[in-house]
Amino acid sequence: MGYSVGQVAGFAGVTVRTLHHYDEIGLFQPGERSRAGHRRYGDEDLDRLQQILFYRELGFPLDEVAALLDDPDADPREHLRRQHDLLTARIEKLQRMAAAVEHAMEARKMGINLTPEEKFEVFGDFDPDDYEEEVRERWGHTEAYQASQRAAASYTKEDWRRLREGFDAIHQKMADLLAQGVAADSEAAMDVAEEHRRFISGGYYDCTYEMHTGLGEMYVADERFTATYEAIRPGLAVYMRDAMLANAVRHA
Repeated sequence: MGYSVGQVAGFAGVTVRTLHHYDEIGLFQPGERSRAGHRRYGDEDLDRLQQILFYRELGFPLDEVAALLDDPDADPREHLRRQHDLLTARIEKLQRMAAAVEHAMEARKMGINLTPEEKFEVFGDFDPDDYEEEVRERWGHTEAYQASQRAAASYTKEDWRRLREGFDAIHQKMADLLAQGVAADSEAAMDVAEEHRRFISGGYYDCTYEMHTGLGEMYVADERFTATYEAIRPGLAVYMRDAMLANAVRHA
């Protein structure tokens, strides 16, 4: 006798009204009817409904679903291949969406929101939070500060480690040039200074040449920054400043 419309609705997780609508538009009609005229569905009907619901789940409009299923040249195996491709694409899209949601969740955390252990692992003895109030007072009104905050909000521990390693590599290049006696206004030193400026622009904010030379002056004027660079190599703070200034003049 087949299945009643209520049974099929229960199997498929749809409403009876939906099945009635599919019947009315010719998309999914019962294979037979009872003597009383009630809809009765067989196994082949359920196979078709499964196909319909699959394509609907993927966002296909009903007319396109009908065209796909009623194509006289369609091979059942082709339907399976198409479904496999569509499911694979959907899975990849959902994975990207999940990653984006995780990224957005991280972005809700403003600034460098790491545990003390993570901060020590990434930054060593330097704790960025120690400078946050001063940074906000000096540059909080600027677009550069806002851009830096937006960038920082999305960074994970791995991102901060990557930035730290990038800066370390640039600083070491500059220290090596200093050790070799290469002039701060040489092409080599200016190229490293330009790499430094672009690295800041890529990781934090659009660092103009004016901003970059201002940073260079701060490396010398602020004893905390000076100590950081002097620990890498004596004289590096001044050397960095001079190379950054020469690079800005070169691009003026």
